[in-house]
Amino acid sequence: MKPFVLLATRAEDRPADEEYALFLRFTGLQPHELLRVRLEAAPMPELRLDEISGIFVGGGPFNASDPTEKKSPVQRRVEAEFTALLDEVVAQDFPFFGACYGIGTLGTHQGATIDRTYSEPISVVPVSLAEGAASDPLLNGLPDTFNAFVGHKEAISSLPAGGLHTVTLLASSPRCPVQMFRVGENVYATQFHPELDVEGITTRIHAYADHGYFAPHELEDTLAAVRSAPVTETGELLRRFAQRYARD
Repeated sequence: MKPFVLLATRAEDRPADEEYALFLRFTGLQPHELLRVRLEAAPMPELRLDEISGIFVGGGPFNASDPTEKKSPVQRRVEAEFTALLDEVVAQDFPFFGACYGIGTLGTHQGATIDRTYSEPISVVPVSLAEGAASDPLLNGLPDTFNAFVGHKEAISSLPAGGLHTVTLLASSPRCPVQMFRVGENVYATQFHPELDVEGITTRIHAYADHGYFAPHELEDTLAAVRSAPVTETGELLRRFAQRYARD
């Protein structure tokens, strides 16, 4: 099987390693079937799409909506690399699944409005399928509403109305209108984190406690919030994506 690639941007080793382990767990892939590239550490290598099965993008510390002058040199490099990659991915309708930071990269590429209007605190939220989304192969058979882990400072306020490629809204939550969308037939992004379990999001809460997602005195409340409801369906999206697009 041609491998999948996970493009990651977390500089902290523990959450970065745990993210990779969780992607392996929920996709059902083996380490040789999911190659990790840590973009915060080095430039993106050349990715020949005919040599891989698909691309995953994990979450990370970058915000697409930050003013350019406030972005680090690493963030600006990573964004330029994603722009070039997505030019090719979208043109070929190549299998792509971006989670959290991945929705910012794909949304930016497609001309979506991204700002801090619909940020969500770290928590569990109900995500509801959009009209017609139940026919999507990644969502078919899932409940119309399911719980998901979220925690983001920015989000898509509106998807582009039109363009060269069809953009389809797939899911929303009460506080965030775009929780999942698709470009063409094979390019996906979610605002929520399908790769997380309670232990994984707990690691991130501690790792990013001073990154502005919550006030210092809110730590215990935040830890309680991610245990407020069970999250059982979202990992299925990653498993289905890997099974659907694995190729020899």
